[in-house]
Amino acid sequence: MKVILARDLLGVNTVKGENNREILEKKGLLTLNIISSPGAGKTTLLEVTMKSLKNKYNFGVIEGDLYTSRDALRLEEHSHAIVQINTCGMCHLNADMVARALKDMPLDSLDVIIIENVGNLVCPAAFYLGETFKVAVLSVPEGSDKPAKYPELFKEARAVIINKSDLLPYTDFDLPGCVKELRQINPRAEILVVSARTGEGMDQWIGWLEVNVQQIKQLSTKECLQ
Repeated sequence: MKVILARDLLGVNTVKGENNREILEKKGLLTLNIISSPGAGKTTLLEVTMKSLKNKYNFGVIEGDLYTSRDALRLEEHSHAIVQINTCGMCHLNADMVARALKDMPLDSLDVIIIENVGNLVCPAAFYLGETFKVAVLSVPEGSDKPAKYPELFKEARAVIINKSDLLPYTDFDLPGCVKELRQINPRAEILVVSARTGEGMDQWIGWLEVNVQQIKQLSTKECLQ
């Protein structure tokens, strides 16, 4: 049966993802799997984030796209190391792709790994890559109904970024309603309303990231001392 094969493939991917997680945790690396639909602004968000923290943390980036390296080129100047993965039509990254990318990265000199997944709200949510957390990015022009329509990603995300908040006055995006639905779908998620273009809310997002960088480093240090 096709369904059984799909489960087997997901099982193999999960095992590989756990292997990746073990490597990343030993290195004390916060690893974020950034997922959104195309055009939600995640590359701009990462540009601003990495530029703000460039003198404090070394970022490694795994850039996933169907084709081209345009986003990788935008992030290259702000990263310590970057690896492009072109999936050539596949709608998500998988754990084996990430494992191969990690072999080409100087993990000992990094503080944070950013995985910018292929633009898609559905497929990437099903594939565990070994990340510390999934981060969902939803943009105002997409509409406030997306968490309810595509709940799997938002159920798993540790943080949800509502981006392009500067466009709220020009759309019918129901911010209170969206936040309420997100709370129902995932009560533990950090919900951050930002505009990567204007800088609104970016301090809160960067603060969340920094707290988690330090927590992962502390856990890694404790394990080394045991």
